[in-house]
Amino acid sequence: MTGPAPVPGGRLVRAGRRRSRARIPVALLLPALVGLAFLVLPLVGLLVRAPWSSLSGQLGSAEVWQALRLSLLSATAATAVSLLLGVPLAWLLARTDFPGRRLVRALVTLPLVLPPVVGGVALLLVLGRTGLVGRWLDSAFSVTLPFTTAGVVVAESFVAMPFLVISVEGALRAADPRYEEAAATLGASRLTAFRRVTLPLVAPGIAAGAVLAWARALGEFGATITFAGNFPGRTQTMPLAVYLALESDPEAAIVLSLVLLAVSVAVLVGLRDRWLSTP
Repeated sequence: MTGPAPVPGGRLVRAGRRRSRARIPVALLLPALVGLAFLVLPLVGLLVRAPWSSLSGQLGSAEVWQALRLSLLSATAATAVSLLLGVPLAWLLARTDFPGRRLVRALVTLPLVLPPVVGGVALLLVLGRTGLVGRWLDSAFSVTLPFTTAGVVVAESFVAMPFLVISVEGALRAADPRYEEAAATLGASRLTAFRRVTLPLVAPGIAAGAVLAWARALGEFGATITFAGNFPGRTQTMPLAVYLALESDPEAAIVLSLVLLAVSVAVLVGLRDRWLSTP
């Protein structure tokens, strides 16, 4: 019994591919290298200028620890809010057809391109003490969101949730709906099919979206400082602490930047099989 016949000219095809990859036009190579340097050199500069000898002491300082702790807690809470609200929203966009669905999708993705400061102003106009909803929350429940830790979570959720919705909607569209239809024929309700069939199918997409949302919430600056302010221990997250430390303690700013850089690298490593795979 013999194996499959070799493909005629297979070696020539592989050799041609190697030669085509080796022939890089200089007109494309030079700007590509400049672009690579433009993106990488600032990160190299951050690593070179980092105070490695005093890194442990900087990380142990009360200011850095407060900002780090608040950032981790608020980003995690914002991710939980995004999961609670974003997964049903993604299912609505992917599995149902209703008038204005394209408009709703555009509105959902608007925070991706909206300047974060504008998002913070919009949150103030709606959830501030004199805002459309904020005045009712204040008078009925004595709830005030601006310039509080809860306000940080709200601001981070506003900018992070679209990342989760887009990721989960893409996973839902890629999932075969026949599994849900088969569950329905067996007597499962739509909610049961969603919990028992759909969620396990799109679990990788939900996980990827949650990681992206968490990373985006961790690095949020504009909406947070506009809506929640910059109060140490209460609303000062790591990006805000970096901004403040640049004026008084540059080494602390570099240390906080290194922490954010490490988190970003960890996110890319965690998502490499989904987002960074190459043929």
